[in-house]
Amino acid sequence: MAEVLEQNERVIVAEKPSGDERSILIVDDDLALRSTLAEQLVVDGEFWAAEAATVAEADEILSKQGARFDAIIMDVSLPDGDGRDFCTQLRARGFKMPIIMLTGSAEETDVVRGLDSGANDYVSKPFRLSELMARLRAQLRMFENSEDAVFSIGPYVFRPATKLLHEPIKNRRIRLTEKEAAILKFLYRAGAKPVARQVLLNEVWGYNAAVTTHTLETHIYRLRQKIEPDPSHSQLLITEAGGYRLDPKAS
Repeated sequence: MAEVLEQNERVIVAEKPSGDERSILIVDDDLALRSTLAEQLVVDGEFWAAEAATVAEADEILSKQGARFDAIIMDVSLPDGDGRDFCTQLRARGFKMPIIMLTGSAEETDVVRGLDSGANDYVSKPFRLSELMARLRAQLRMFENSEDAVFSIGPYVFRPATKLLHEPIKNRRIRLTEKEAAILKFLYRAGAKPVARQVLLNEVWGYNAAVTTHTLETHIYRLRQKIEPDPSHSQLLITEAGGYRLDPKAS
């Protein structure tokens, strides 16, 4: 994926730094607004932001090989086209990530047209950054629980809704149990931070007194047998700090 820099008023692309941040593409011709949004997104290390000033630049970034964004924040009025029309095109091309439209108009007809184009939410300018961030997180949470959510874990493409891991290189599919899928999903969301055994147990099984950490350890063992090239030397599902951590970047 790519980091966007300004050079001679043209948005260009460089490699995204490695990390577990969720990637957001900001498409707006207002440089000041774009920069402010990007700064707000990256301040806590939760997100990484790429920027585009036009439909053409956004399309170029999204079309790059290996490019993957978790959400798009896009202005309606762009110099070379209507953001709503671009949104419709992206949906037709199979892009499923949440798209939040920004607009200077709060007219009901504009909102309806934006939502009909495939946008997930519609925010009128001026807006509070805290409200936009809350809406973005809400859309990401809903998407992660939807049938369309797809995560990359090592060599696998993980679809939590279908409890399926697909390894494209070997064209291999691995079926997961409901609990195994829930474990992977929760660890993926935790990013680089290890999750304590009891926390993971409570999240996956709920507060069930009859379920012990031994149950969790058994599921982790079986999961490693399925996903690790060498289960005795785990690279994806790591034991750490009294719990477990998922390393989605491991090969």
